[in-house]
Amino acid sequence: MDTNLTKLPVEDRIRIVEDLWDSIAHDQSALPLTPDQRAELDRRLDSFEADGKLGRPAADAISDLRRRL
Repeated sequence: MDTNLTKLPVEDRIRIVEDLWDSIAHDQSALPLTPDQRAELDRRLDSFEADGKLGRPAADAISDLRRRL
């Protein structure tokens, strides 16, 4: 690990990670899906379309997760 990074305040390191993540997300087309990933996404989409259920609000799911922690 680069010791220069560890000398930065945590807030600065978090900002760097966020900036790096944003740059990766912006260039996501540079990382094409593998055939296995594409097949899994297709399987999940087919399952969703067959089921037809929209799921539940994210806030409810997060609340349940927090109660379990």
